[in-house]
Amino acid sequence: MAHPEDIVYYDIASRAPVTCFAPNPWKARYALNFKNVDYRTHWVEHPDVTSTRKSLGVAPSRYWPDGTPFYTMPVLQIKSTGELVGDTFEIALWLDKTYPNSVRRLIPEGTVGLHRTFNKYADTMLSRFYKLFSHGLPFNPDTAEESKRIFVQRAQVQDWEELTVRGEEREAVLKEFQKALGELSECYVKGECSGPFLEGGDQPTYADIIVGGWLQFISRTVPEWEVIAKWHGGRWGDILRALEEYAVVH
Repeated sequence: MAHPEDIVYYDIASRAPVTCFAPNPWKARYALNFKNVDYRTHWVEHPDVTSTRKSLGVAPSRYWPDGTPFYTMPVLQIKSTGELVGDTFEIALWLDKTYPNSVRRLIPEGTVGLHRTFNKYADTMLSRFYKLFSHGLPFNPDTAEESKRIFVQRAQVQDWEELTVRGEEREAVLKEFQKALGELSECYVKGECSGPFLEGGDQPTYADIIVGGWLQFISRTVPEWEVIAKWHGGRWGDILRALEEYAVVH
């Protein structure tokens, strides 16, 4: 088992005051805090993500449709063992394996495949609405232009202004986003519930952390968050508030 003081968490730095903002880093950070694991954060400037991951010797966890590697964060480094875990879902599995008796399991036994499928479903569905998020990304002003260039290149567009929507077009996209979140809401237990989480209780599993990671991102990048939080009976705001005890950034 790794020594807690040796655990380093590589995350993407926001503008000052530096904090976590991206959905996948939030998922893993929630998971670390849920398992009550001691760790320290190593902040990485957005333009340095690829070079940092390569310098650690961590393979990309995703690829573009043309097969080009997509380097991103987070990465978990366990110095005492030399382990490096560079995928958010794999970090959750590593935490359950390494700390089996710590608090509760993130992914209950027999549900790994279900959680993996739910993770892919949520990521695919929510990432479609990148034009709502992009211009709210909290870039460091010193590296903002380089970060924008990277996003433009990834999206295969010509200009940063193409990565947003305004006016009537934005209203239309928000309606589509509300519909998509409504479909996600249908996954939740109906009727009398003791809490806001997927199974209707007040104890989250990794599925709730997946959604929470995205909600953290949305709340920090979309100006309409206060409205979104109240959609579907206030479900999304309730989930974020219920996960607040695990939203520690250190």
